[in-house]
Amino acid sequence: MYKIYGIPNCNTVKKALNHLDSSKKEYEFINFKKTPPTKTQLKLWKDAFGDWPVNKKGPTYRKIKEEFEAANAAEKYKILIETTSAIKRPILMKNDKVITFGYDEDAYKKVK
Repeated sequence: MYKIYGIPNCNTVKKALNHLDSSKKEYEFINFKKTPPTKTQLKLWKDAFGDWPVNKKGPTYRKIKEEFEAANAAEKYKILIETTSAIKRPILMKNDKVITFGYDEDAYKKVK
């Protein structure tokens, strides 16, 4: 089963959920607002993404950009756990492996 992490009112997350629903894929949705990611999850995502998994174009990140960029790694984890809206979303996973960040229609079409 797939796991998809995000915020339900995010348009990009809605597109991803609609795609999974229309292609009849089973998934569990994890709402960042109710279940913030752990440091372990963030590290996994950071490693898979090749950088901190932040949405640099989003308004939330722009508000915390200076603080985030000046922070050390431990502080960055704390900031993202407390400010989940700054995390790039959705994050689609299967078997504890990241499939894609954001909504990439081609990547979602390959979901089996």
